[in-house]
Amino acid sequence: MFLIKNRLTFQQRVLVAGTLFGMFFGAGNLIFPVHLGQLAGRNVIPAMIGFVITAVGIPILGVAAIGNTHSDGLQALANKVDKRYSYVFTCLLYLTIGPFFAIPRCATTSFTSGIHPMLGSGVSESMALFLFSLAFFALVLFFSLHPGNITVWIGKVINPLFLIFLAILVVAALLNPGAPASAVEPDGVYQNSALFSALIEGYGTMDAIAGLAFGIVVIDIIRSMGVTEDSAIAKDVLYSGILAGILMAAIYVATILMGAQSRGLFETSENGGIALAQIASHYLGAAGSVILAVTIICACLKTSLGLVTSCAEAFARMFPKALSYKTWAIIFTVFSFGVSNMGLSKLISYSVPVLMLLYPPAITLILLALAGKLFDHDKTVYISVTVFTWFAAFFDFAKALPAPLQSALHLEGMVAFAGKYLPWFNLNLGWVLPALIGLVLGLLLRSLRKKK
Repeated sequence: MFLIKNRLTFQQRVLVAGTLFGMFFGAGNLIFPVHLGQLAGRNVIPAMIGFVITAVGIPILGVAAIGNTHSDGLQALANKVDKRYSYVFTCLLYLTIGPFFAIPRCATTSFTSGIHPMLGSGVSESMALFLFSLAFFALVLFFSLHPGNITVWIGKVINPLFLIFLAILVVAALLNPGAPASAVEPDGVYQNSALFSALIEGYGTMDAIAGLAFGIVVIDIIRSMGVTEDSAIAKDVLYSGILAGILMAAIYVATILMGAQSRGLFETSENGGIALAQIASHYLGAAGSVILAVTIICACLKTSLGLVTSCAEAFARMFPKALSYKTWAIIFTVFSFGVSNMGLSKLISYSVPVLMLLYPPAITLILLALAGKLFDHDKTVYISVTVFTWFAAFFDFAKALPAPLQSALHLEGMVAFAGKYLPWFNLNLGWVLPALIGLVLGLLLRSLRKKK
């Protein structure tokens, strides 16, 4: 393969796209769409649209924003708001998609969906999780300590295995549905607001903030292939993101439909990990458990590898005089191992409020970066939109906290106030109007300053 005019060839773009897809498509990308399908029932079409917007569209825009602004990563992008803010926001996002939630969730999902169904009744679940997560993170650490080979491990080895085994399960389920999706009664909020509920469900994949984080890895990969011009890198990042997004969307549509049709066989599960285990066992018998285990472990292993690599590289660049890349990788892996033993359902419940807080400012940062040429990337506009968005996001964060914690912190009044005065707050989109107000105010201040 040869470079043409300082650009990647088509084969190289496919390899980069495969690596990006591999880093994106992990734990949440399997458990959330299947569970979403079970909840949506006959309203599966609007649910698919909502989920794809937040789980595919925004993440790919995030990668594109990094390339479009010729940034080296999330910190450089957030620096358009403020230098100090860039450190705080970058640390929050990387810790959320890294050792606090996403990396540990990869191990617990692998265990819950792939290993737990094969355990006998006399086996201690907590000890089995401990031993499995120990082996899982030993592999993650081994691979992450050699980041130069990430395209080989993810793009050429783990991805093909994952896609083959996932295709076996999905095709078997779709060819023999338990019930047509049109016959399945939607659950709860999905009866009347499937689109907006699925938008929020897409938050759970953490891919919008992961898109900002993975930009640094994708750019490094493209540069290692010989592309040096910023404009060429930006285009290759965008093309690779689009290819990865198309594959992700196709898998989401198939797995959401599979989840909806499974309601003819099972009740709505506590989480998507349990649903996947039930579906695999029903359609493929004993072999299904093995196939699902390999599928899940491949998916989660490659995402964990991408996340540890991204987090370690980001912290090594932010704090060059503190610790080396390898030391950060060891710290994040060991910490993730400890958190992973909390269990899948607990991790999901704890992560939701944090995602409700971080997603709105991440989305507005992406959109401002993509549209920045219209206002010359003026810092005043960035600051105004970001301040108003964070203010509103705190209300969404408070509402998503467990009821006992809301009560202990005396947040009920604040949540009630937001419900009364913030449009679309009941749809978890209460930040949209404040962000627009911040945009108008920022543009107005910029205009006044230019006149002076």
